[in-house]
Amino acid sequence: MQLIRNIPGPLLVFLGAFSLSFGGLIVKSFHGATEWQILFWRTVFFLLVISVYLILTYKKNIFKSFYVSGIPGFFGGLILSFGFCGYVFAMYNTTVANTNFIIQTQTIFLAIFGYFFLKEKISKTTLVSIILAISGIILMVGKTLSPGQMLGNIVAFIMPISFAVLILVVRKYPNVDMVPSQFIAGVFALIVGYLMSGKINISYHDIFLGFLAGFFQLGFGFIFITIGAQRTPSAMVGIIMLTEAIFGPLWAWLFVNEKPPMIVIAGGVIVIIAVLLQFFHQYKLSK
Repeated sequence: MQLIRNIPGPLLVFLGAFSLSFGGLIVKSFHGATEWQILFWRTVFFLLVISVYLILTYKKNIFKSFYVSGIPGFFGGLILSFGFCGYVFAMYNTTVANTNFIIQTQTIFLAIFGYFFLKEKISKTTLVSIILAISGIILMVGKTLSPGQMLGNIVAFIMPISFAVLILVVRKYPNVDMVPSQFIAGVFALIVGYLMSGKINISYHDIFLGFLAGFFQLGFGFIFITIGAQRTPSAMVGIIMLTEAIFGPLWAWLFVNEKPPMIVIAGGVIVIIAVLLQFFHQYKLSK
C-alpha cells in the first residue's frame, strides 16, 4: 500500500481514470448476464478489493473508520450506490460513448447544485459552460429515439448527479473519509443487484468479467483516484478524469466494434469543452 502512496498524485489519478475507462468494454463483453447480474458480481469483487484496502490501511481501527465517518459517510455511500447502479444499467442499455460523455457533466451539476444548496453564485463563464453542455447532450442523444437507448441515456445522468451530491457532502463535511463510504455504496449496490437479478447464477466467463470489472476496473480505479486526489489540485483532477471519456469509447470502438456516430462525437467534444471551461474557471478562482 505504501508503494501506491509513493506514486505521484497526478499519475495515480490518471491510472485510476484509465482503469475506469474499461468499464463500458467489459459490460459490453458479457455473454448472457443481465445488467442486474453484472451489477451483483461486479460489486462482489469491488467489495473484496475495498475490504483488503481498508484492512491494510486501518488494521485494528477498521470498524472505527465507519463510526468516524458517521451519518455523512453513510449518506455519501448511499448516494454513491445510485451511481454504481446507474453506471451498469446505462452501459448495458446505451452506447459507451453516450454514457462516458454524460458522466463528464458532473462538474456542471456541481455548479448548479452549489448555487441552490450552498448559495454559490453562478458566473457568466459557468453559465456559458452549462449552455454548452446542454447543447452537446442534445446533439448526442437527439437521434437516440429507440426506447431502450433513451432510457439508458436518462439513467446515465444518475451518475453525474450522484457524484455532484457526493461532493456537496464532502464540502459540507471535509473530514469524512470516503473510502468507508465506498464500501457502504458497494453493500447497497450488491443488495440492489441481488434483488433485481432474480438469480445470480451466470457462466464462468461472465463471472471472470465481473472479477475484472469489480476488482481491477472499479476497485483499483477508485483507490488510485482517492489516494491520488489527496495530492493533486482539484482542477487538475477534473481535467485528468476527462481521459475516461476519451479512452472509454475508444476501447468499445476497437474491441467490440461500437463505433459512435459523428454527431455523438461532436456532442461529446462540446461537453468536454464545457467541462474544461468550468475547470479552468474554478482554477482561476482558487488561485
